[in-house]
Amino acid sequence: MPSILDLRRRIRSVRNMRQITRAMKMVAGARLRRAQERVLAARPYANEIRTVLESAAVRVDLSEENLNPLLAVRPVHRVLLVLVTADAGLCGAFNANLIRGAQGYLNEHANQEVSMVTVGRKGRDHFRRKPGLIIGERVNFFSKLSFADARAITEQIIDLYSSGKADAVDFLYNEFKSILTQRLTIERYLPVPPMKPPEGQFPVDYIYEQPPAAIFSRLLPRYIESQVYRALLESQAAELAAKTTAMDAATRNASEMIDSLTLHMNRVRQAAITKEIIEIVSGAEAQLE
Repeated sequence: MPSILDLRRRIRSVRNMRQITRAMKMVAGARLRRAQERVLAARPYANEIRTVLESAAVRVDLSEENLNPLLAVRPVHRVLLVLVTADAGLCGAFNANLIRGAQGYLNEHANQEVSMVTVGRKGRDHFRRKPGLIIGERVNFFSKLSFADARAITEQIIDLYSSGKADAVDFLYNEFKSILTQRLTIERYLPVPPMKPPEGQFPVDYIYEQPPAAIFSRLLPRYIESQVYRALLESQAAELAAKTTAMDAATRNASEMIDSLTLHMNRVRQAAITKEIIEIVSGAEAQLE
């Protein structure tokens, strides 16, 4: 049975840990609010740029000989998976779910040649054990995430797709829904899906100063950049939400452990006091006899 001194040391250690988890929860919560605002601001932009592309696509000759390379669909023999994980842990099952999803993706595409670009240190550290799988990586930039990071990733995947080193590019990331909910999402970014308005809707009739074909060719890479940037923002917000939830649970668990240890320490101390009283009374009775 641990002594009272050992229990006091353990209670002090758990209290210090609770202070750390509480501080991490507050920091993650403050960063989450800013990340959530950025996600909500990026979603309309990604939707509107697709609307403009759909309008321009109607006025562009998309026949096979004039088809933009980013729209070209070819037999899929080589697949590129872009895995977006976190750079750090202490965020619950956030990284574990992504790694499990990526492993399932590899199993599903076992009959194809799969390569991977890892965004985030956790995914890179896990899959670097498989030689030849990772052909690109980007780590330690989520703390200062900017549109330039999305542009660099976009340029890399467009180059791999255009050069024929990949016949399709899929993104695997956690989509932010709420502070308690993140959804594992797999989206195909290349080739770009056909730019057609939904059934029953007509494209907006914009007035273009330049030829629609030139605008369409310039906007198509920007559309992919916006989608990549949105995926990075979604993943960042989902990570912060998972970290906030995990640190909140750790803080509550620490409080419960402190209460349990304090109760146990009081019982041990009461037992020691009772034992001393019994020894004193027994010694006094022995002297009277």
